[in-house]
Amino acid sequence: MGDEMIVESLVERAKFVFAVREYQIKRTAKKENIVDFSVSPAESDDRIFVRVITEPRTNLGRVKADTILEFSQILHEKHYDKGILIGKRFTQTAIKEINKKDIEIITEETPNFKPERLYSTIQDHINKLCKVKCGRIPRKESECKGYSDGGYSCNVRLISDDAYFHFKHGWTSLLERDLAKLLTKEEDLSG
Repeated sequence: MGDEMIVESLVERAKFVFAVREYQIKRTAKKENIVDFSVSPAESDDRIFVRVITEPRTNLGRVKADTILEFSQILHEKHYDKGILIGKRFTQTAIKEINKKDIEIITEETPNFKPERLYSTIQDHINKLCKVKCGRIPRKESECKGYSDGGYSCNVRLISDDAYFHFKHGWTSLLERDLAKLLTKEEDLSG
């Protein structure tokens, strides 16, 4: 995977976590090798600082302990309630520091969400997209015009039906992909 793809996948992973946890993005800042987010849970005044490390300061591609100490200092100085670091990999020393500082780390593989949580989040985003695209949320299947004569005319409906199938089978990785598609659609519509 190329460097550009890694950066994009880590930032997309952050946005994915925000969607599932219902974090509201308050501020975004991009600097060399990092993307910072200030987020808050939907029903709380807590301030969470999220840093995506797009290119760690090491030749092995791992986030080092000094990065953790710097991050912890920012949390303290700016009075954040919680800190989340997102990176491809972390050194063992960095992980020890993270555990001491009570900082959450996220990689491309974590966190793992339960199918029920993913499906519920997917339904929320489907409802938003239905309202944007069609002006309303259908209350029953027959009210949705996105599927007729054996074919799909609406990608949102297709993703919705796929997500239901994936949920029934407990296929978490496919549910994650369904949600990622919806988040991309939302960005396309709002951009």
